[in-house]
Amino acid sequence: MCGHGPGGHHGRCDCRGARMEGFLQPCLLLLLYEKPTHGYELMESMNRLGLWEGVPDAGAVYRHLRRLEEEGLVRSHWSTVGPGPARRRYEITPEGIDYLHDWAVTIRRNKAALDTFLRRYEAIFGQDKDMEKGN
Repeated sequence: MCGHGPGGHHGRCDCRGARMEGFLQPCLLLLLYEKPTHGYELMESMNRLGLWEGVPDAGAVYRHLRRLEEEGLVRSHWSTVGPGPARRRYEITPEGIDYLHDWAVTIRRNKAALDTFLRRYEAIFGQDKDMEKGN
């Protein structure tokens, strides 16, 4: 809990949906399955997915990419294709594809639980409660 109450929400409150970092890993894997690319382009693609307000935090993206590479789920190499300096290009590995499938199972399970929660919530408060609060 963020400790909000009469004073409102404070900082990066989980109940405002600000914390999507845990969802970063499957998004990166999915995007890399679709197209091997470099970090900046991954951030632009994630922004187009509409799951974040604005561009995802670059530091978090690169930390996740580094961790995924350490775990053998992605690999990278330096690319000199195109203008400008060399850039690290990432691609998903076969192990990463298996892990992406596991993520899909987990996301489906969580989606079912979230759908159940929202049905119960909406039965009590109605569907437009979040609109009344200006969200």
